[in-house]
Amino acid sequence: MIGSVARKSVRRHWQLYLLVIPPVVYFLIFKYVPMANAVLAFKNYNVIKGIWGSPWVGTKYFELFLNNPAFMMLIKNTLAISFYQLAVSFPFPILLALALNEVKNMAFKKTVQMVTYAPYFISTVVMVSIVMLFLSPRLGIINTIANAMGFESINYLGESGMFRSIYVFSDVWQTMGYSAVIYLAALAGIDPSLYEAAKVDGASRIQKILHVDLPGIMPTAVIILILSVGNIMAVGFEKMYLLQNPLNLATSEIISTYVYKMGLLNANYSFATAVGLFNSVINLILLVVVNGIAKRTSSNSLW
Repeated sequence: MIGSVARKSVRRHWQLYLLVIPPVVYFLIFKYVPMANAVLAFKNYNVIKGIWGSPWVGTKYFELFLNNPAFMMLIKNTLAISFYQLAVSFPFPILLALALNEVKNMAFKKTVQMVTYAPYFISTVVMVSIVMLFLSPRLGIINTIANAMGFESINYLGESGMFRSIYVFSDVWQTMGYSAVIYLAALAGIDPSLYEAAKVDGASRIQKILHVDLPGIMPTAVIILILSVGNIMAVGFEKMYLLQNPLNLATSEIISTYVYKMGLLNANYSFATAVGLFNSVINLILLVVVNGIAKRTSSNSLW
């Protein structure tokens, strides 16, 4: 019975199934098939014998990582930057979307959208170059202005205490406009009759935002928050690695950069795989926990 219903559905909507095939094949080949190679974390990898021919060592590399002197520093830096980024980058797009939704001048609104959206298309390498040029101790515009005001130059990227703020706020500048588009779409889907009812009740702009706009985008915000927490350990590798230098390693060395250095630079593939697998498992646990909390406290969740 189920098989006949499925065949009828495929015959009736074959165009839709055809569109689904490419992304399914992509995920199978590039996402699910490579998962099998995670077994490398439990083996002493030998290039000649290959992944499946290498001898088993059990949880040896996980124990090495947990007992590594750098373990606590890596966890601390990864969590500190991740939660800092989440705390700052999550509300800014919402505020921008709410502000743009109140703008009546369409020319000004489109200009602001373009200016805030454009940085998203800047490559990571170019973004890091911009940050370095702006914060350069000798030629950077920030220090040039500071020198003109009588202050001494500061090597911002050499100060480990400033690294997290530099990373997070440059990321907010780059992604805020793009993220705001999602909330603008959610605001556009709010029933106009709710605004009319609020106007009849004499609600101010602030009251309308609090009682109409925010509840309207809350389902979208909850889903994005769950996904963000699910990636809390997956801090962007490229930008972090490019901004690193020997002076700021105390706060900039995170799990992803450590995996790169151990796996590719030091050719310790089994150890790097174990660390990466540990990171992924923590992300999965956080995703499940946050999704469960969201499901209990509201009607919005991923599943």
